[in-house]
Amino acid sequence: MTGHAIVVGGGIGGLATALALHRIGWRATVLERAPGLGEVGAGMSQAPNALRALAELGVEAEARAVGVPTYSTSNLRRPDGRYLQRARPGDTTPLLGLHRADLHRVLLDAVPGDWLHTDAAVTDVRQDGDQVTVTAGGTEYQADLVVGADGIRSAVRTRLWPDAASPRYLGRTAWLGVADVTGVTGDLTGSVTMGKGDLFLIHPVSRGRAYWALLTSERTAGVRYDDEKRTALALAGDWHEPVPGLIRATPDQAVIRTDIHELPPLSTYVRGRVALLGDAAHAMSPDRGQGAGHTLEDAVVLAHALATEPTVDAALGRYDAERRPRDQATARGARIDGARTASRAGQRVLAAMVRLVPAALWRKGIAPDGNPTWRWEPPKLPVVPPAR
Repeated sequence: MTGHAIVVGGGIGGLATALALHRIGWRATVLERAPGLGEVGAGMSQAPNALRALAELGVEAEARAVGVPTYSTSNLRRPDGRYLQRARPGDTTPLLGLHRADLHRVLLDAVPGDWLHTDAAVTDVRQDGDQVTVTAGGTEYQADLVVGADGIRSAVRTRLWPDAASPRYLGRTAWLGVADVTGVTGDLTGSVTMGKGDLFLIHPVSRGRAYWALLTSERTAGVRYDDEKRTALALAGDWHEPVPGLIRATPDQAVIRTDIHELPPLSTYVRGRVALLGDAAHAMSPDRGQGAGHTLEDAVVLAHALATEPTVDAALGRYDAERRPRDQATARGARIDGARTASRAGQRVLAAMVRLVPAALWRKGIAPDGNPTWRWEPPKLPVVPPAR
């Protein structure tokens, strides 16, 4: 089965979906509301499951070329610098550290350029039998199905899932940055430091840069300060290096402040010939580092269903049945993990548990097949010449 899809959203999820459709011979129209295509945000890491999805999309090598190994899941530290567990390269599975913009560019370069439409904010989605019509930027587009990959504030979800709950604030906020590491001292191979109910994450992201994130509890969403960099230093400026060094090395205007939200579970990802994908379907806390990874998985599974099922309706039903339980289980686990590290008491318990785990058992748990999230294997896409 081949056809034409409208993909709403030109971020990582939308481009991954367009690329997956391209590989199975479908055509796609990608509608992005911004005037240009680009990715906001800072850094990320991709675990083995996400790398397998990228391989199925045909761009794993390109992603690895712009990323570097990060041992953040293996290097667990306290604010004074003590290691609760420490990575042993060659003995431990690294993740792939990336700048979000670099992964976005890899996907963008692989999607046909004439599929992409900017300044195309969606204002209406209508279904009529086997056709879906999308109005965006004053233009009407028709296709066999629509994929809403337009993020946590999805316009597609708002229009067709009016009963869905709004994104939920999780009582935590974060400062994000990418710093040039020239002159920064300390372990820059990737780490997570826990202390005082706060958490500091480091990922190297190539070309002499490192991504950092400082998470803390905040009762009210939207709280902002005139100098966010100074606020971050007030919280973690006396922690071990390279924590304060990375914050100081980040340009003041490049420090991003973001509140942590999740999307309450949806009862279905599919309404007629419209499907939700990525953050539009399952925006989650970042505590398991799986938001983008599960988005890549979604794209591969959706394309495989469209390539192997006899009808669009059957394919979307299968996509919902396969993806929703896994996505929502991971989102629930991420929320629990976040709540655990958001308090001093929870961190003390976690630190005690980590110290009691033998190093060999710890390394086994972070091997590529060490947990069910990482063990995911993508279906094989039947790559066919694309219809243009």
